[in-house]
Amino acid sequence: MILLFTGNGKGKTTAALGQMVRVLGRGKSALMIQFIKGPWRSGEDELAEKLEKSSAIPDVKFEIRKRGLGFVGILGDQLPREEHAAAARKALAEFVAERKAAPPAGSWHLIVLDEINVALSLDLLKIGDVLAAIQDYPANRILVLTGRGAPPELVAAADLVTEMKELKHPFGQGERAKFTVEY
Repeated sequence: MILLFTGNGKGKTTAALGQMVRVLGRGKSALMIQFIKGPWRSGEDELAEKLEKSSAIPDVKFEIRKRGLGFVGILGDQLPREEHAAAARKALAEFVAERKAAPPAGSWHLIVLDEINVALSLDLLKIGDVLAAIQDYPANRILVLTGRGAPPELVAAADLVTEMKELKHPFGQGERAKFTVEY
């Protein structure tokens, strides 16, 4: 099943993380590959590390792989666009490899491609490459795609689409990102 979380409102990655928690609660493993978000730390990164060191849920993996280099052209980013594109292509190739891996390596019940829609809208990836990568996704597994600006082709390919719509956000009043809310 392919789930797509898009829209200009907050909550796309948060919804994907909630889906990961649900899968973990059922004794299944979950992987998130982040396409845009850079090396900064968030609460979910710390949880993944704690679960990795814990034996609370044996034989279940919860992993987040940050493959992005940051938000292209904003927040002080000065990297060449091609470096961002190369990182996005590498992340997509990593997803394809994980998807094709035989168990136990390929035992992810859920894979999240976080901010893949943004990578597409920034032209870091080509829609044809993404569609080829997700084609014939196993019906007994879950794939979550997140990010603003989902292209119509991904909306059509998804089984479930949710659009987050911003009605109000403190950013509009000039407030900065909040610890434990945005990261």
